[in-house]
Amino acid sequence: MDLAGKRVVVVGLARSGVAAARFLVEHGAGVVATDRKTAAELGGEAVDLPAEATLELGGHRLESFTGADLVVVSPGVPWEMPELEAARAAGVEVIAELELAYRFLRGRVVAVTGTKGKSTTTAAIGAMLSEHGYDTRVGGNIGRPAISMVDGATDESVFVLEVSSFQLEGIARFHPQVAVFLNLSADHLDRHPSFEAYAQAKARIFENQDAADWAVVNADDPHVLRLAAGGRARALTFGGAYRAEGAFFAAGLAQLSRDGTRELLFRKDSVRLPGAHLTLDLLAAATAARLVGASADSIARAVASFRGAEHVLEEVATVRGVAFYNDSKATNLAAARKSLESFARPVLVILGGRHKGGDFAELADVVKAHVRRVLAIGEAQQTIERALGGVVPVQRCGSLDEAVNEGARQAASGDVVLLAPACSSFDMFKDYADRGRTFKAAVARLPRGGGD
Repeated sequence: MDLAGKRVVVVGLARSGVAAARFLVEHGAGVVATDRKTAAELGGEAVDLPAEATLELGGHRLESFTGADLVVVSPGVPWEMPELEAARAAGVEVIAELELAYRFLRGRVVAVTGTKGKSTTTAAIGAMLSEHGYDTRVGGNIGRPAISMVDGATDESVFVLEVSSFQLEGIARFHPQVAVFLNLSADHLDRHPSFEAYAQAKARIFENQDAADWAVVNADDPHVLRLAAGGRARALTFGGAYRAEGAFFAAGLAQLSRDGTRELLFRKDSVRLPGAHLTLDLLAAATAARLVGASADSIARAVASFRGAEHVLEEVATVRGVAFYNDSKATNLAAARKSLESFARPVLVILGGRHKGGDFAELADVVKAHVRRVLAIGEAQQTIERALGGVVPVQRCGSLDEAVNEGARQAASGDVVLLAPACSSFDMFKDYADRGRTFKAAVARLPRGGGD
């Protein structure tokens, strides 16, 4: 794909949009970088843009879109935006930053999607492949944008990419040799018109695979199994009980049965992560890593040293006997449920942000079983209070700092204060990582004492 002299519009100037603009300028394209936010609202992101890019901030110019040779879309941008529709109608190709990266990368691709568990699984696959000695490049929807990792790659490189439904909406040729689909439940219904539309966006991970590729899918999720059946790749399941083909736990061992051979991947008691659902993520990761070529010994060593992904049930600190956990990546109801189920101790949970759909009342049973108090933040406060106020006390907090301070004040020694918002972060923060860092900073400011 020759970019020299091409007119390219980059839409959305968060992390991936800025990275795409830089890459395009470096490869000779004439770039227009546009965002509905003003320079002041973008802050440091706008400063990071290449000087050669033309900025159109505070709104979009329709003529820029319809007069472009290519439009590259960041994950946070609605795919049905009128300017994008106009570009398509004018015959302009519109693709995601993920697709742009794919067209320039060398090597193999492992892609991970699902409603929950993506970050842990992606990071774990990266750790397993790195332990084996591969040139492993981990990013996508976590960490580094895919486009920022393509330079210097070779045919021996392996890209391990977390991919969201928003990114998959904008693919055309994106072709992972191993596609991992972890699970599926209602999410992003503020962006997708229906659950089925969300599911079909996710299923595009299989779209360009062929019979030489692998689809690693959840044996216990009928939605995932149905979507994978529409693909051409060879499917290999994980979870559930022993089967002739697939990965499973038996007698405390993670095992993989494939092509008549059964092998040990890792010991379940070597896992150092809280929550049974994270152990299942490691099983999916180990399956994918083995299919790429990592040895079982490399996988076992990586599991024993793996401490999880940042912002995923991340143990932050224990202050005066109270443990603080950051699960800012729990941005939907299903993820928040799994997070709460990870603790046998009483939990004071911080919920809230921008509601993405679903009914918080679905959490009533797990809240009743595990939660002492809900500390509600952000736009969803009132919704949370209506749904859960009859189950446990719900306290509204004006900021995340206030919620952390209230959690520390009201928790008893041995309790857990957990950030598991079940919402997106965009009402108060730049993204989930910004929210997680803010939580950790607030915990760091708590008064110590009593032996801590």
